[in-house]
Amino acid sequence: MENTKDKRLKVYKSYGREGRALNGKEILEILPIRLRQIFSNLPNRFIGDIEEIRLRVNNPLIINCQGEDFFLTEKGRTSKVKHEVIEINRDDIKTCFQLVTDYSAYALEEEIRNGFITIKGGHRVGISGKTIIESNRVKTIKNISGLNIRISKEKIGCGEKVIKHILKGSDSIHNTLIVSPPGCGKTTILRDIIRLISSGSNKYNFKGINVSVVDERSEIAGCYDGIPQKDVGIRTDVLDGCPKAEGMLMLIRSMSPRVIATDEIGRDEDIYALQEAMNAGVKFITTVHGDSIEEVSRRNRINSLIESKVFKRIIILTNKPKVGTVKEIIDLSGNSTLNDELLLDRRDDYGT
Repeated sequence: MENTKDKRLKVYKSYGREGRALNGKEILEILPIRLRQIFSNLPNRFIGDIEEIRLRVNNPLIINCQGEDFFLTEKGRTSKVKHEVIEINRDDIKTCFQLVTDYSAYALEEEIRNGFITIKGGHRVGISGKTIIESNRVKTIKNISGLNIRISKEKIGCGEKVIKHILKGSDSIHNTLIVSPPGCGKTTILRDIIRLISSGSNKYNFKGINVSVVDERSEIAGCYDGIPQKDVGIRTDVLDGCPKAEGMLMLIRSMSPRVIATDEIGRDEDIYALQEAMNAGVKFITTVHGDSIEEVSRRNRINSLIESKVFKRIIILTNKPKVGTVKEIIDLSGNSTLNDELLLDRRDDYGT
């Protein structure tokens, strides 16, 4: 019987170069003119690293790059000194919100109720302000005081390093769980894995199969007007903004998927839906927050799936040495061939 060490073979691989999201027009178009001009002065090498732009009334404009906050000066320079930087006013927020909603906030009431709006390119704008409650649920958000523009970056090819360990023959996959702390790229790698499963891979003689995605928070496919803004493959159907459990059951009944993919499972109803998918012969790939297999195993719902070996592959991500590094691939099927391949991967990566 294989020991834990044999099953846990570390494969370190980074996503590669960051996307240059702000070189596109989607983000600049939703900023007030004065902020648009400031961002246009930023050096390209810095722009490509921006992950979030935070606007808060009567507070400095903050941009987040690779986990670190920066302020901006009127001349478009970065600074760590608050008194040198731009302060956001209510007019900035008002104008930005109008541009985000295309001056038709009423048409986006459902998204606003959920606290964010997805714009062209799959980027998300989070909203904070005064909530209006009706029948014990949020009806809308008024008096907007803060906006968080989260830049969606697509890294085509980041799934290549792990896909061969997920594929099963030419037309199936192993049930796979991606474990990752926040901010380590789990949704990004999930998206690219979906693309490869859906479109196929000549390299691994995989022809591509039907994939259904339940994108509860519009993060995987980044749908805008119902159309995915990210490449999730040619055989992929996306149910956008739908609760995971309900969406999985709907897709099983209606879209005949071979694989169902979703993000961040954990509730009882999610586990039930996954079990229903298995009973229907559908494979799945999903994610969960966590630092290690030991941590996620402490959660009864997830542990029941791990102990029963529902998942045949568990991929663990880290942000060291950088975001998107594959720390471990755990083979729960006890397949020695997989272990041999992982050892070869380590030699290829580090010359060991």
